[in-house]
Amino acid sequence: MPQCILPSTGAARPPLLRLLIILTLLTLAVAFWYLTRYSLRDEAGVQWHPPTEDRCDLHAAPCTASLGQDIALRLTVASKGPIRALERLPLEVRLTGIQAESARVDFVGRDMDMGLHRFPLEAVGGGVFRGEGQVAICSDAVMPWRAKVVVDTPQGRLGSWFDFEVTRR
Repeated sequence: MPQCILPSTGAARPPLLRLLIILTLLTLAVAFWYLTRYSLRDEAGVQWHPPTEDRCDLHAAPCTASLGQDIALRLTVASKGPIRALERLPLEVRLTGIQAESARVDFVGRDMDMGLHRFPLEAVGGGVFRGEGQVAICSDAVMPWRAKVVVDTPQGRLGSWFDFEVTRR
């Protein structure tokens, strides 16, 4: 009578195969993380316009940008003194020349990935949007940040950015 020998299911995988499986899974995890972060930033359809002023100081005064013909955007960070990490920052976006459905401010690290810090603002009427935000703490003594302002208008998504630095206490 012939004997059937079944392969063992408990056989160990070769170490190289195990390493390749782990590397493949890590690569897939990094790709998924990158795609998720990219989709959360949601900047694909934004028409970006540079700030009006070369050097605006958000610590001391509002910053403005022209978003096209007769359309202006102004961002005010109403902090008492300089902008500090982890402090609540009253934010105001004022839009003139066009109606907007919504506005948001994203704080993004310029030289270092500090994660997504998105703050949707509430419409209070007359093209004014208000809310609160905050910047994250960093181990560097001086952290360069960028405030990205995006407004949803009938002309599409319009945006501008304003650079500032936060000094650690």
